[in-house]
Amino acid sequence: MGQTGRLRMMIAVAGLELLVGILLLAKAAALFPVERAVTDPTPDVSDDVAQHPVRSIVNSARKIAEDLIAPPQIDGTEMERVEPRLPLGDLGLASRPKSAMPKDWRETLLYRPVATSSAGFEAMGRKLFISGTQSVETDRICRFHDIAWPCGQRARAAFNNWMRGRALNCFVPPAVDRFPVAATCRLGKQDVGAWLVSNGWALALPGGIYGKAEATARTAEMGIFGPSFLQ
Repeated sequence: MGQTGRLRMMIAVAGLELLVGILLLAKAAALFPVERAVTDPTPDVSDDVAQHPVRSIVNSARKIAEDLIAPPQIDGTEMERVEPRLPLGDLGLASRPKSAMPKDWRETLLYRPVATSSAGFEAMGRKLFISGTQSVETDRICRFHDIAWPCGQRARAAFNNWMRGRALNCFVPPAVDRFPVAATCRLGKQDVGAWLVSNGWALALPGGIYGKAEATARTAEMGIFGPSFLQ
């Protein structure tokens, strides 16, 4: 048998197998009929959705476990306002407001000041002391490495030389009374009290604003805390 004969035999076998398969499918359909349920046609809801789109979406959503998912009812009468917690630290706290000056005190230029002590002066008939500072007694004697020197006189002279007759801008009461007062003063933009204490020519009052300035002067051996007698 040649190659052509073999090809014809294969085609015939394939056709016979196809025919057998068709017959088997027909027999199975006759033995197991499929029952088709008659259902009503699906209603057309396009018009209702077009007219009420939000209502249609809500109605079509299923509600599952409403008692578990719904938020609990809160009775407002049981709520209680508590005090705010304390801050975790000083960072971010508002600084304390500065003490207000008396309403009748005014910032006034005082010309030709003359030092009466290391933190006090006279000008235009007024006697003032720098607020927040304590003068070094004029007769005070200081010691540095067993060397004694008149630091009180030197402190007053340093204050007088620094002013050099220039005007100080101070908060003072009305000119009616000329009694000695403690006042805050500036020489230009320089705080007078800060300059005196940081250079060691005056002491800071306990609990005042110049405590750190005095500590710096002591550490650096400035003014009465160092060898100023050599200058």
